Amino acid sequence: MTQRAEHSTLMDRLALDDLITGYAIAVDDGDWPGYLALFTPDGRADYRSAGGIEAGAEEMAAWLAEMLRHFAIRQHLILNRRVTLARRDGAPGDTATVQADYLNPMRLAGPASEDGGGPTAPNYTCAGRYEFAARRTTDGWRLTGVVVHEKWRQVQPLDD
Repeated sequence: MTQRAEHSTLMDRLALDDLITGYAIAVDDGDWPGYLALFTPDGRADYRSAGGIEAGAEEMAAWLAEMLRHFAIRQHLILNRRVTLARRDGAPGDTATVQADYLNPMRLAGPASEDGGGPTAPNYTCAGRYEFAARRTTDGWRLTGVVVHEKWRQVQPLDD
């Protein structure tokens, strides 16, 4: 691999890392315009393994907005990222996949958390693995697909 290809590969990996981090932040913050900006126009997401839906990015953003309003606090931790860049003639191509584990502690909304002074400890936690597919566009790397593979969840009763 040439020095130019190595530099390009490194820059692509950093851009893909930013894309995945942006995904987690957009979901946690409820930034749905930001969420949509991470996808290609034909991008899709599949949350069926976690009890959700499979849909295009716009429909998924609307569904997530509705579902996540039930959680006063949420935080995605996306880690153990395995980036695979497509190769073309020894140089990085224009598609990539990222497998990444996630841990997602959240706090269900309820009387104790709605007034802002209640408990903040998570009482709902789920974890699993994401499969992200991405494509290089004129605007940089964008998601073409997200598949959630939930492995476990734990729910604790709300504190009153």
